[in-house]
Amino acid sequence: MNRLQRSGPRRWGIRAVFAVVVCLSLTGVPSASAEASDVFWNETGVGVWRYDSTFGVWVDAPGTVPESPFQYRFDYLCLIDNNNFDLACLAATAECNAGQNGRPVRWWWKLVVAGPNDWSRISPDRCVYLEKPEDVLSKIAAQIQTKFQQLPVSPGNAVMQPSPHTLRGAETNFYAEAVEQTFGVDMLGQRVSIVAKPVEYTWNYGDGTSLGPQTAPGGPLPQDRWGEKTLTSHVYSQTGDFPVVLTTHFQGTYSVNGGPALPIPGQGQFSSPPQTISVWRSITRNYADTCLQNPQGQGCPGVAPPP
Repeated sequence: MNRLQRSGPRRWGIRAVFAVVVCLSLTGVPSASAEASDVFWNETGVGVWRYDSTFGVWVDAPGTVPESPFQYRFDYLCLIDNNNFDLACLAATAECNAGQNGRPVRWWWKLVVAGPNDWSRISPDRCVYLEKPEDVLSKIAAQIQTKFQQLPVSPGNAVMQPSPHTLRGAETNFYAEAVEQTFGVDMLGQRVSIVAKPVEYTWNYGDGTSLGPQTAPGGPLPQDRWGEKTLTSHVYSQTGDFPVVLTTHFQGTYSVNGGPALPIPGQGQFSSPPQTISVWRSITRNYADTCLQNPQGQGCPGVAPPP
């Protein structure tokens, strides 16, 4: 008969959790020939874990971060020179009455792989508002990455299984809960909508090791599979309390006055506050009887552990 014992103070409330983890760590992950999957729910919908026989882990991850296949450009309509517009032309274009000195803009798009002249018009025409006819959209484009990094983007939550305690030498599953977020800001007198989408994740496990950036956010494992290796799991080799920090990398798009969604170059990186995980060690001994048969046996409630 196996009884699980721990070193240090007796905390019987979590004994059952540790027993599950130890049992799983002895059982191990499925063999390389296993064909298995598991469905789970998260904040963004339904996901599927599958067993990757090449790496011997359970995975839930896209392959790469997608890049926009489109290019965009704009033209000020009815512009004669940097300071003058054709008034007769303006009278026939979109009305720009949401602010002072509104000017119509026409947007165009094309595929990156298309020819240099294969631009298509985006309807309807939009407006920009400025005191002087200047290239305000280009100025916004030059400032948008800095503005993106300054936004109060929530980095999401770092979830650990088991938590807040785990075992030394066992696989601890980590996964990120991060969602797409939308912000409205004013830039150079224009109304700009910014969308931040999580695309990559970096884990600092607090023991001097880290993982990422990688596209896998991970996902929850049912309790009967705690202890299995995943793309985001980690094995602590020492006991103690460790601060875990999740950094989520966001890609962004922005839209000026309801125009097309334009890509923001680069990424914004946002880190969550440290979360502490306590790593304990376990000792397993074999006994011939149970705690019901021998309540004073080692490892039973109320019995001091051996020195």
